[in-house]
Amino acid sequence: MAYELLLPDIGEGLTEAEIVTWLVGIGETVAANQPLVEVETDKALVEIPSPRSGTLLHVGGEAGKTINVGDVLAVIGDEGERWEAEPTVVDVPAVEEPQDAEQHPAVSQDSPGAVVKAMPVIRKLAAELGVDLATVAGSGPGGKITRSDVEDAAAHTAAIEAAPTARTGEYDGETLSAMRRTIARNLTQSWTEIPHVTVWRGVDATGALAAKAETGLLLEAILVMAVLPILAEFPDFNATYDGSRLNRSESAHVGIAVATDAGLMVPVVRDAQAMNLRMLNAEIERLTAAARDRTLGLGELSGSTFTLSNVGAVGGGFGTPIIPYGTTAIVSVGRAEDDVIVKHGAIAIAKVFPVSLSFDHRVVDGAMASRFLLRYAAELERYRLGN
Repeated sequence: MAYELLLPDIGEGLTEAEIVTWLVGIGETVAANQPLVEVETDKALVEIPSPRSGTLLHVGGEAGKTINVGDVLAVIGDEGERWEAEPTVVDVPAVEEPQDAEQHPAVSQDSPGAVVKAMPVIRKLAAELGVDLATVAGSGPGGKITRSDVEDAAAHTAAIEAAPTARTGEYDGETLSAMRRTIARNLTQSWTEIPHVTVWRGVDATGALAAKAETGLLLEAILVMAVLPILAEFPDFNATYDGSRLNRSESAHVGIAVATDAGLMVPVVRDAQAMNLRMLNAEIERLTAAARDRTLGLGELSGSTFTLSNVGAVGGGFGTPIIPYGTTAIVSVGRAEDDVIVKHGAIAIAKVFPVSLSFDHRVVDGAMASRFLLRYAAELERYRLGN
């Protein structure tokens, strides 16, 4: 008996997913737990395995289609088995039922409840030519759709697509990917619900850059290592907030902003406070590579208690970073540039980090944020290997 695989809830608050690639074609056999399809969810590509062995009888959509949790994603059955979605039953005027089963009108799955009069061979032709039968007026007896009707509809669509686009100062639209829609939704929620306040400070980068040059380690590892003792001193910044309760974390789960071709991703370094510098560097390297390869698991993209963004890696400077929803703060470090500073009571030229700290003003006051930033600056400026 055919098994209907419904799109499962495979992420926190997931309501939909976009089909990216079918790894098995209709009519092909598949083994139990064999990867069946790739879908794009909240910032991640996820492979969904087949729930059983058998033959793929039906797919819930082609690549690029977005379906909701609970919708039919795929149907797996036995070889030679037929499966059809149950049509919506509606009252329609009585028509003469043809005796030939090949001429029996079918209900279009594309337009539930609408009767489409077309033989299976015509329906197959329409599928091959990309024609939606629900939009075709049949010219045959009793409104039956003929081969000519389908071919004319396909030719009309092709002519429209081939016609040059008129330029009137407007631009062609583009449907955002599931990931970009998720980013937009999350950032909108953060910006509209969290009262952001940002404080800035220039920080002498000499020690941190020297450590990076001497060890060859990632700057992100050094920046995270320097903030860990500050998070322990100021636990309100290493916390989550749900609008009524502030939950301070004993562990530092630090989100690292990573720019990828598909958009911004923020994998999480868990229990960073338990790592030394080289362990931290190795974990950030692993997560960064997985983010850019789109191989991160959903568990590696959630649960952060604080976030660090090295915008200097892409040439950024001072900015107003947006706080990931549910957390209380984010620090952004820009590209170090030569600047005039006072060092040991004398004017000097040094590389200076532009550092921005955004915080949730519902749970953190400006004075506390200023002290946090001052302590972080001091930790970076006196940074030495072995910290």
